[in-house]
Amino acid sequence: MARDKKVSRPTKRTEYTIEFASVQAQRGWIDLCATIRGPLADAWDVLTRMPQAVTPTNYPLKGQLGTVSRNGRAHQRWQCKPTLKGDARIWFYVEGQVVYLEQVHTHHPNATK
Repeated sequence: MARDKKVSRPTKRTEYTIEFASVQAQRGWIDLCATIRGPLADAWDVLTRMPQAVTPTNYPLKGQLGTVSRNGRAHQRWQCKPTLKGDARIWFYVEGQVVYLEQVHTHHPNATK
């Protein structure tokens, strides 16, 4: 029996699944797991349960950053901040019941300063 295989958290039918939309997002996620594991787990809950709920730490981006195009389709780009005062940012879009992590920043991205 394999002892060192992690078990993925199952999702309810009403929840969203999370997928990486880029290698950068995957790398950034790994870095955030190493530095802010607790707040990132809370962000996971937001992203799987209510990714499009507007809160002080989760909201759509505006202007040119507010839209992302993937496979010829435009999507509203959202930003999730794992901590209220921290610099980490998760940029994502939603398609159906899937949350695509487009960019994961360990520090405040220059584009939104």
